[in-house]
This record gives sequence, C-alpha cells and structure tokens, in this order.
Amino acid sequence: MNFFQLEVFLHVVEHGSFTKAGDRIGLTQSGVSHNITALETEIGVTLLKRDRKGITLTTAGEQVIPHMRAIAANLAHIEQKIAAVNGMEIGKITIGSFPSFTARYIPRLFSIFKEKYPNTDLLIHEGGYEEILTWIEEGTVDIGFAAKPVKNVEFIPLLTDPLSAVVYEGHPLSGKTSLNLEDFVDQPFIMLRSGCETLIEDRFLEAKIKPKISYDIKDNQTVLSMVAGKLGITIMPELALPEKPERIKSLPLNPELSREIGLVMKSAKHLSPVAKEFTKVVQDHFIG
Repeated sequence: MNFFQLEVFLHVVEHGSFTKAGDRIGLTQSGVSHNITALETEIGVTLLKRDRKGITLTTAGEQVIPHMRAIAANLAHIEQKIAAVNGMEIGKITIGSFPSFTARYIPRLFSIFKEKYPNTDLLIHEGGYEEILTWIEEGTVDIGFAAKPVKNVEFIPLLTDPLSAVVYEGHPLSGKTSLNLEDFVDQPFIMLRSGCETLIEDRFLEAKIKPKISYDIKDNQTVLSMVAGKLGITIMPELALPEKPERIKSLPLNPELSREIGLVMKSAKHLSPVAKEFTKVVQDHFIG
C-alpha cells in the first residue's frame, strides 16, 4: 500500500464517486478504479461496494478508514512541519460549518487566511451541528464551527447569537416590542430543525408551554418564506435572519434566549500547524 492509493481511496469516500475523486486529484475514472483495485488486492479485503445507488464502504472499509485518515493527517503534519522549517506555510484544512455561519463569516475568514497563507487549501463541508460533530469524530474535517451543547470535543467560544421571534408583517403580535413564550400559545409554529431546536424546546418545556408546531423545517430560507407566506411564526437565530427582511419582522424574546457559537476540534494540541494558524486567525477576528 502506498500513500497515493490511500489518498485516492479517501477522495472516493469523500466525494462518493470515482469521477469526482478523479477530477479532484487529476486521474481518469479508470485510473481511480485501478488504484482502488490495487489497494484492495494488496491488503486482501474489499473496501468499497459499488452499485447503481453509488459507492459505500464495506464493513472492512468502515473499520479501516479511521486509521487511514489518521495516516493521511500525520503525513500532512510532517509535510507542514518541514515547510515551516523551510519558511513556507503550506497544507490543507478541511472545515465543517453550518449554513448561517457559512454565509455570514466564512468568506471573510477564508479571505483573511488566504491573504496571509496563499499556498494553503481551504475545504468546507456544510451541515448541521450533529453532522459537524460526527465529521470531527471521524476525522472527515479538521475543525468545525458549532453551537453548544457539544460533547467529546474541545470548544473555543467565539460569539453569542441571540434568538428572535419572527412574525409576518401585519400579524397581531407584530406591534409588540418583544415576545414572551406565552405569546406563542395557540399560534401556528414553524420549528426550525437546524440545530437550535433543542434550545427552543427546552425553553418551552421550562415554561410548561407546548407550542402548536405546524411544520418542521431544516432550511432557514424555507422557514422565512413560510412565515412571510403567513403559514405561522417561528423562533430563529439572528445570524440566520436576512439583513433586509421583506414581509417579516423579528422581535426580541423576553427573557432572552441565545446560542453560543465556537470552534470545535478533537484536540487543539494535535492540530496540524496550518490548522493551528487558522484557529488563531479565527480567534483574532472574533475575540481580538
């Protein structure tokens, strides 16, 4: 087994396609297939299942992929250490982020980092909090952005994001300066299922109020469109709200409810040199 075969295998798993993996590393589909076959022949087990539905890991593949990712990460660390000794900053960082944070902050953070370290590659995987924490656990991403509560990871706090009530223009509650949980009783409620629902549900539970949930929606924009369409009202993070809202109005909650957003990683001590530099850039941006 050589490192290139390992790299090809990891790209196939990441992209779920021989063609996409080949495009990423400059191989034809047959070239990718040849390297995977050679790897499986050498180690004596089948790692991937191929059918019309796509490509998935076999049981053996699931067992060995954490170790293969660890080998790839260790080699990347070695390359980056050597580059640092030679006065160069190179490497690749894979980052997990959730949609509202991606839209608001990732372009600026990537721009700052690339200006400082132009020879680095920044890759992003976007998903919900649980997906990001799973990617951290599996080694799919080096670091991520998520909100508390988190388990089995290190958490570096960056910012506090208040949650707001969102109603449509002309709603009977739209004239109020703030809303308390009692205002939601008997109102059609659209629950945003993108990670903050635990905070919202816990707050309702503490107040012994059961919201009338009419819809469960994962996408921020869909929830906003449904509120604007007068299908219900919601609670969502301010970070997810548009800068120039149309046909909707956001109102603060009383008492305030907020989420704490931060960097998550397995271990800051064991991050690659370039990933450590990225965390420094992020902390400088938010904390100073």
